[in-house]
Amino acid sequence: MDESLPEAATTAPAAAPAPAPQKGTVTQRAIDRIKAMIGEGRLEPGARLPTERDLASQLGISRSSMREAIRALTVLGVLEARHGSGIYVTQLEAGDLLETFGVVADLSRGPRLVELLEVRRILESTATALAAARISANQLAEVEKHLTAMNATDDPEEILSHDLAFHRVIAGAAGNETMAAILDGLSSRTFRARVWRGYQEEGAFERTRREHAAIHRALVAHDPEAARAAAAAHVGEVEEWLRTQIQP
Repeated sequence: MDESLPEAATTAPAAAPAPAPQKGTVTQRAIDRIKAMIGEGRLEPGARLPTERDLASQLGISRSSMREAIRALTVLGVLEARHGSGIYVTQLEAGDLLETFGVVADLSRGPRLVELLEVRRILESTATALAAARISANQLAEVEKHLTAMNATDDPEEILSHDLAFHRVIAGAAGNETMAAILDGLSSRTFRARVWRGYQEEGAFERTRREHAAIHRALVAHDPEAARAAAAAHVGEVEEWLRTQIQP
């Protein structure tokens, strides 16, 4: 995207262009300094940041670089702007900080999709095993509700909706918010719909229902190893199918 330079007015050799300013490096340093302040406890979740001017002066960084750093950290969910009030540290919830996983899943294609399913298989099998040991009666009832709803319809959109909810309840029952947030990103509706449509076109409804039922039985039995195996087999089936779709 380089713009053409005007022709030299003389025949003398043109001077070498000056190197581009390393603004990104300065901005990254500003980002790192703010993150360090949060990590060291000098800025707690919910705390208001000093003004842009004061923060730039305090850290020895230009206001323009500080502005870029604040903007970047806001996009990442670390900071939030409150109209008329200032910039605050968010509550630093895992779901907010890991939201970018959903973007990666939504935009990936080909082999990258398989990589994402490999990660999901590893994490989901672990989360399902933890859930088998920790799931409450109310959570188990939620899982069963979504399983029943999936079995009662052939509408792909309804099945997709209940499938997402089924796995989300299980991930929450594992008791690890960070893992649940990562899985939620890897299982975004857009990503799941892309894989689901093609997978179901091959008549996999019944097989998917059997796999969900196996997961449910393991949860009811509070059997972590059976739950781990059932979840790994479930995601593994989709993963293997996807591999066949992207091969030349």
